[in-house]
Amino acid sequence: MNLARYCLSNASPSGAKTALEVVGPGAEVLEVWSYDRLTATVLAVAAGLRATGMKTGDRILLRVGHSSDFPLLFFGAIAGGFVPVPTSALLTSSEASAILADSGAGLVLHDGETVLPEGDGIPFLGPDGIQDLKSSPPGSFAESRDGDPAFLIYTSGTSGTPKGVLHAQRAASARRPMYEGWYGISAADRLLHAGAFNWTYTLGVGLMDPWANGATSIVYDGPRDPEIWPGIIEKSRASLFAAVPSLYRRILKYGEVSPASFHALRHGLTAGEALPAGLYSDWKNRTGRELYEALGMSEISTYISSGPDLAVRPGSPGKPQAGRKVAVLRETTDAEDFALAGEAGLLAVHRDEPGLMLGYWNRPEETAAAFRGDWFLTGDRARKDEDGYYWYEGRADDLMNAFGYRVAPEEVERVLASHPQVLEVAVTAVPARAGVSLVTAFVVPRDAKQFDEDSLASYAADHLAEYKRPKAFRIMDQLPRTPSGKVQRKSLRQT
Repeated sequence: MNLARYCLSNASPSGAKTALEVVGPGAEVLEVWSYDRLTATVLAVAAGLRATGMKTGDRILLRVGHSSDFPLLFFGAIAGGFVPVPTSALLTSSEASAILADSGAGLVLHDGETVLPEGDGIPFLGPDGIQDLKSSPPGSFAESRDGDPAFLIYTSGTSGTPKGVLHAQRAASARRPMYEGWYGISAADRLLHAGAFNWTYTLGVGLMDPWANGATSIVYDGPRDPEIWPGIIEKSRASLFAAVPSLYRRILKYGEVSPASFHALRHGLTAGEALPAGLYSDWKNRTGRELYEALGMSEISTYISSGPDLAVRPGSPGKPQAGRKVAVLRETTDAEDFALAGEAGLLAVHRDEPGLMLGYWNRPEETAAAFRGDWFLTGDRARKDEDGYYWYEGRADDLMNAFGYRVAPEEVERVLASHPQVLEVAVTAVPARAGVSLVTAFVVPRDAKQFDEDSLASYAADHLAEYKRPKAFRIMDQLPRTPSGKVQRKSLRQT
């Protein structure tokens, strides 16, 4: 099992079929890569990396922006038996240096534009070196086993110091339950993903899954203003579009959207943060298209979702995909004690799940601590209803303490987001004085001039227990987010 070989040969597509299409502003086609050309170049990179003297299992740091070179180098490294370490092009030198040191990478590949880490004694290959790799005589796929390391990706750091998540060669084939359980994907599809390549959401949804199904992956390279996306979706003839909820919200706010828009699009896909029920309804009403949510994380990718074969319940990401072992464990015990229907607890995935990470890089204690018996604790809270739908209750480490009660920010956010004057909202506990924190709502109003804070406070009083209600409201132009679109509550606490 070699992950790159699986992705490029699982569906046995015609060699002449388009695997990758890079489009620019106005959806102008900039590059077209057939499956034959893509595979040959990936194998050329693999052979070129072997020629550098790198050994099987060696890590390779990628400092490459949003271009076709990123997937060629990522899959080329895996094809050669090496372990790529993708990183965000937005990282500073010190941030990239920390990842380089922690990963122990023995080679840095860079595009000449991305900020570089400091790495004394470590070889750096720039644009000319990358071109040489792509021009090497193609070799063959390394004979990897399904449990061998494939790639090392670092978490976004929203809950602390970024740490490496090591995935196995089987990680791509373990995504099969998503094909029907979320996408409804086929070889005829053209999938456009709005995210950056370094993110697991993009690597999986934007590249691995379309190629493993013989479909076409569309990559947009250009300005990322929200109003341009309806035109890109339409002119690229995308049949599937994947993005974070916050981008869907901005598309609806700034773009021209109607049921007549993007005629080829069957439905949208979203993950990376919770999809508010109001945003789902707005998208469906404005576009006439479904929007299917999935819940996942860097350590396992998605495992709960809605899809063409599962009716959406607004506010819920759906049910576990076929074959997934998912449970909600009680928070009040260290035993494998399962929560009752409707009871919020810790969301967990069984260690037998083939898509689960091999472990946290060089952190065996943290890896062990992430398990309760045979269950991997995702760090998310959730509840399951009587019909088997799961409802996300936020990160366990985001819980607020209000008058001795534990309160999940997402619960308060769901209520406030349903108020007609609220476009976006994030809730967190903000220190007021020594030993005292106030539940505070940071609100992006639909119309700042007409926003009525008293109306929102009254609405909260009608829908939330007194201890859950925000004690302060702050108006924002926008919420601080990570490059992957997640709200940075830590930044809000310091606002």
